[in-house]
Amino acid sequence: MTKKTAHRQITNAQIYRSVASLTAIETGVSVQKIEQQLKQYQAQAKAVGLAR
Repeated sequence: MTKKTAHRQITNAQIYRSVASLTAIETGVSVQKIEQQLKQYQAQAKAVGLAR
């Protein structure tokens, strides 16, 4: 018999935090600042529509 495990849903906030923390380690910039930049770029990208 195999045991099924429930997988937790990964949220966008968790992705932003992990990317920001890894980038902060490499660059020396604060995690909060990088996280804000990621969210800002995401908002700008949503405003740009695809060419049809």
